[in-house]
Order: sequence, then C-alpha cells, then structure tokens
Amino acid sequence: MKLKGLNIGFALTGSFCTIEETLKQLDEIVKLGANVVPIVSEMVYKTDTRFGKAEDWIRRMENATGKKVIHSITTSEPIGPKKMLDVLVVAPCTGNTLSKMANGVNDTSVTMAAKAHLRNLKPVVVAVSTNDGLGANAKNIGLLLNTKNVYFVPFRQDDAISKENSLIADMSLIIPSLEAAINGKQLQPVLIQ
Repeated sequence: MKLKGLNIGFALTGSFCTIEETLKQLDEIVKLGANVVPIVSEMVYKTDTRFGKAEDWIRRMENATGKKVIHSITTSEPIGPKKMLDVLVVAPCTGNTLSKMANGVNDTSVTMAAKAHLRNLKPVVVAVSTNDGLGANAKNIGLLLNTKNVYFVPFRQDDAISKENSLIADMSLIIPSLEAAINGKQLQPVLIQ
C-alpha cells in the first residue's frame, strides 16, 4: 500500500537526540504524497536543548507539512471525533509517553492524540526511544505489543555496553512500519540487531 493521499499524524516526543533523524522520515512521508498532521508534545514545543531549538523543529514541521503544529491537549482531542487521521506515528516515543499510553494516562498532546485516534480503531505506530526500555518500561512495551491497533517500528538495544536498558527504533523503518500497520500487520522482526 502506498502512503499517497493518506492522513498521517506525526507526533514527536522529547527524545531530543533522535528528533533530527525522525524529522527526515517526516520529510520522506510528505514526499510520498501523504497529508501529514504535525503534533508535538508540550516539552518538544517549548524546550531548547543541545540537539536543537524548539522553534526550529516547529518551523521545520510546519514548513514541510503546510500545517500548524498541534501542541496542546485541547487541539489534539478533536483528532478522534473528527476522524482526522488514517494512522498516527509517535516518533520518537519516550519512555514517559510509552508508560502513559500503556496505562491510559492522557495528559499531553501526544497521549491525547493517541487515545483520540485509537477510539476510531485505527493504527498507531510507535518508534520507541528510551533509556529504560529493558528496565522500568519493559512491562509497558509488553502491554503495548499486546494492544490492538498499536504497532512498533522495529527496535534494538541502543548501546548494550554503556546503556544496557536503552532501546531505540530504527527510524529508517518508519515508512515500512506505517505500510504494514495500515494493513493490520506488525512489521517483522520487531527485535533487530
């Protein structure tokens, strides 16, 4: 299945070291002809880091998509009732966002977007990026792997020697993961080296 003409939500959360790589995938999705709705967590919207400035990321997303970034609970809530999306990508997805999604906590723009979208029984694609994926968040990944309409971008250990609990999705697999999820399939293998 092609992405052309699909309404795709693209939500960034605060794994700041992976945002640049993730935005390259957003650019590719736009080039493929998808109608992309940009969404960012409140942290991404307001936080400058050594990896980049919030205003630069926001401007880049808005320029690429031609749409204003959704960045609050009140602006992300209509995603469900208005049936705005065919699929939602959460990339990068922090451990904080993972845990909230797994446990039904909807107190950010991104978690509300996911909840609102899932109510329509449509796919959510998660690209994990967390330092505690094999620690405190392992149970949340397990819950989400077993949740209907939630699909993962294949992931691996980030640095098994220095950060043994850290997991990172292969962001270059976002598009194949989207195509599989739209067809109700999990891209395999989920665990990669």
